[in-house]
Amino acid sequence: MTDIKSPKKLIEVALPLDDINVAAGHEKSVRQGHPASLHLYWARRPLAAARAVLFAQLVNDPGGERGWGPGNTKAEVERERERLFDIIRELAKWKNVNNKGLLKKAHAEIMKSWVETQEMNRGKPDSLFAEFPKIQDPFAGGGAIPLEAQRLGLPTVATDLNPLALMINKAMIDLPVQFVNHPPVAANDAKQKPFDFEVSGVSGLCQDLITYGQRTKDIAAELIGKFYPEVKNYNSGESHTVISWIWARTIKSPNPAAMGQHVPLVKSFALSKKKGAAAWVEYDVNPDMSYEFKVKTGQYLPETTTGTVGRKGARCILTGSPIPLSYIRQQGQEGKIQYRLMAIAAEGKRSRVYLSPDEEHEKLAKSIVLDEYPSIPIDHWAGSTNCVVYGYKNFEDLYTRRQLQALISFSDAIIELKEEIKSDFIKNSPIQDSGKNEKADQYSKLIATYLTFALDKMADLGNAFCGWEPIAQCPRHLYGKQAIPMVWDFAEANPFSNSSGSWSTFISGIAKSLPKIAAATTPVLEPAIVKQGDAQNPSSIFENSVISTDPPYYDNVPYSNLSDLFYMWMRRTLRSDFADIFETIHVPKMPELVANQFRHGGKEQAEKFFLDGMTKAMGNMAEKAHPAFPVAIYYAFKASETRGANTSSSGWETFLESVIESGFKITGTWPLSTENASRMRGQNSNALASSIVLVCRKKQHSSDVISRREFQTLLRREMPSALEAMIGGSTGTTPISPVDLAQAALGPGIAFFSEYESVPESVTLQASILRKAPSALTGAITWSKAG
Repeated sequence: MTDIKSPKKLIEVALPLDDINVAAGHEKSVRQGHPASLHLYWARRPLAAARAVLFAQLVNDPGGERGWGPGNTKAEVERERERLFDIIRELAKWKNVNNKGLLKKAHAEIMKSWVETQEMNRGKPDSLFAEFPKIQDPFAGGGAIPLEAQRLGLPTVATDLNPLALMINKAMIDLPVQFVNHPPVAANDAKQKPFDFEVSGVSGLCQDLITYGQRTKDIAAELIGKFYPEVKNYNSGESHTVISWIWARTIKSPNPAAMGQHVPLVKSFALSKKKGAAAWVEYDVNPDMSYEFKVKTGQYLPETTTGTVGRKGARCILTGSPIPLSYIRQQGQEGKIQYRLMAIAAEGKRSRVYLSPDEEHEKLAKSIVLDEYPSIPIDHWAGSTNCVVYGYKNFEDLYTRRQLQALISFSDAIIELKEEIKSDFIKNSPIQDSGKNEKADQYSKLIATYLTFALDKMADLGNAFCGWEPIAQCPRHLYGKQAIPMVWDFAEANPFSNSSGSWSTFISGIAKSLPKIAAATTPVLEPAIVKQGDAQNPSSIFENSVISTDPPYYDNVPYSNLSDLFYMWMRRTLRSDFADIFETIHVPKMPELVANQFRHGGKEQAEKFFLDGMTKAMGNMAEKAHPAFPVAIYYAFKASETRGANTSSSGWETFLESVIESGFKITGTWPLSTENASRMRGQNSNALASSIVLVCRKKQHSSDVISRREFQTLLRREMPSALEAMIGGSTGTTPISPVDLAQAALGPGIAFFSEYESVPESVTLQASILRKAPSALTGAITWSKAG
């Protein structure tokens, strides 16, 4: 394919980086109506960044290899480039996510570049230039890149090994496209609250989701409503709908003076930190060593709301003696940790109402006995699944019996509704052709999938590892971090309330996100191809596709370990609809491309597994990618991997090595501010900090050989301008955090390295030339600034 003419794309020359980063940062603050709220997935790229990168990856740069005539000056080239920048700036803005005019304009610009490329390669194989190639993300994950490819009106392929990722992508870019502008088919329920949808092609779908969501709740209420009673306020005599029952885990005190009593393990006794309406829990110890919890309210929280357990152990409230953490772990491993009701949060007329524990409520919650429930063991990853250390070894162990029963009942209700949805579609859909029954089946699958997404939200926010948030006054969801940490006091949400943690809230949140999916706005409405595939297998990469992808980040996120929480409920509910996706009992683990030292026998073996597997995957992309387009690869790294001028980043370096060894050369590197430092995982933790987009093309075997000394001379000569382009931006702001600058600088350095077939004496990418690169490359910034 060496005779293929491939004009440089905009992403290989210049980007309005500051504008993209500002838009990406703003998008991170969007909570309602974002497609990401459809279903949780980890380490998603902002849609703004994905949209901008795709456009720049597909549009020809105005200068260089485009071959402007003698009358075209540098100023004219810059004006044309600025015009394309303006399109990117507008595309990146969240307010324009459904701007049909802008999307059509961007689509037309992409097609214009494609026609130019076709003309340049007239007479070349039809398999390459007969029609616009598919955009593929071989690590589709949460679907940001495939979603934005479809939004731009492009034929899209999303593949992933993880079944959860496949279902998210099917729900965004495959099934809903088939029902754009389709009217609702369900009969409206008079009890249903009105919902103000924005005008879009999925308003009928949204309306049906709300209706069938209410039907699901009604069916579940008939099954288990009696286990969720209102609570009586004995001060006012009023009854209130419970928002959450707040429980404390307990263990038998090791001090004999406690007379065998179980004592509470509580992180904090605070219920509300609202000024003027504070609430907290106190306890009274009786002479017989029993105790009672009592809820108190006041203008301000007292200083005594600190709990009884911390990182080093706990304190017995009966004797004051310490309880070692080792003892607590032993009790947990023996299955002896219990729980006791500590307080009740309920709906009031104007604000939350906090009440002392009700004995009948506690008995009712503990009276449930279950014979059948799904079971998946937790694949332990130390530091990420610490609940296992305390005896919670299976995902079903994360729930109280009442929570398990609720999930089973709502799952059963969804399964029961499938035939009703089909029947309603056949009866009320305006479609009259012979494929109506098949469409009815697809529509039933789509609605059932969204209802199951709500069930997964219940699994995440309706388990016994959800702490109570005293500022927002609601339960925290389990995956506030990319982990399952041990939680001592927990909030059991009421799915039949109207507050956080309720079924109605889950359904409403999903419905609000649907108008922002690609199906409502794409210029070319075409269902995407969504299929399971391992990027290490050549057959999973489509021939001559344009690849834009966001691979796993070494050992940063235990995707499959965490996904099983959702998978076990999804499989129970949807297996009959998507048998090919839910073949396995749990999410595939061993072939997953993450450096899991606990799965692969140690750090060295895990690094080798990741390097070998990622090199295979990158090699497949290099072989299968369309030769007229570069490949865009996102990579994010951890903030703490950089220490001043020194870098120790086995993940980043190993990833770069896999890119080079696979046969790619790097033609561009761009730092993107795609991570949210304010999220729980980002606060005082080793979280992902910044992303680098590597722009790659397949390296031709005729590449030159350069000596180590020549390479070092090249670095000193070329790196200042390369780094200036990376960190400067159009406004002079720094688009990447200083703590990550040393790591980011490796990108341009490796770009020069990848131009050559080999650099004698460099040995490997782990050799000294790269080990010393961070400080040397960062020093180039000073040279550049000094002129």
